[in-house]
Amino acid sequence: MINKVEICGVNTSNLPVLKNEEMRKLFVKVQQGDKEAREDLIQGNLRLVLSVIQRFSNRGEYVDDLFQVGCIGLIKAIDNFDLGQNVRFSTYAVPMIIGEIRRYLRDNNPVRVSRSLRDTAYKALQVRERLLAEKSRDPTIQEIAEQLLIPQEQVVFALDAIQEPISLFEPIYNDGGDPILVMDQISDDKTSDDIWLEEISIKEALVRLGEREKLILSMRFFEGKTQMEVAEEIGISQAQVSRLEKAALKHMKKHV
Repeated sequence: MINKVEICGVNTSNLPVLKNEEMRKLFVKVQQGDKEAREDLIQGNLRLVLSVIQRFSNRGEYVDDLFQVGCIGLIKAIDNFDLGQNVRFSTYAVPMIIGEIRRYLRDNNPVRVSRSLRDTAYKALQVRERLLAEKSRDPTIQEIAEQLLIPQEQVVFALDAIQEPISLFEPIYNDGGDPILVMDQISDDKTSDDIWLEEISIKEALVRLGEREKLILSMRFFEGKTQMEVAEEIGISQAQVSRLEKAALKHMKKHV
């Protein structure tokens, strides 16, 4: 989807590219109230939106939706950009586009978060940005909590609640070979070395059983059937199934 040519009715292969000097002239006109210049600036920077939404291609969202949201961020950046600042427009616009998309993803998060908790998280983020600008460093949770007059635990809980869920198959590192996925960093008690060795031992012990004993154990413990169901299926009595099952388990214990 991310490589399709037409997004929201816009042919992305024909999008214009503005040079820095053209951009400055258009911004001067925009600040004078020229609506056509504003539209030219929007059209001339849609490639910027296109490049940003590629970062979110693994979220399962429709590209058209992300593109529209990204355009909102672009328009906000155009309306608030200060020519007096010695910074390229793309440097200013990209964080605003990303922020708008992240806000959209948080609000449409499949994990439902209460309105009050989300409001607390957004206030905490606003305080964090303000303190970051004032102190030129990341503020601590304690500093944010003191500004909001709430416990630190509430700040942590609120910020954790709005985190976007990620796929277990999302790569977190790639050095050119096989990528390391999120699932590679999660421990699994069900596949420890001891359990792995135990499974091997069980398989080796099963090989030593007769075909009927293996069939009975398979139906009983892997398919979850009762002794009566096993008896009916293989054509013997329940008492025989019970006796064969006990004998087979006893025989297996010698080899596990």
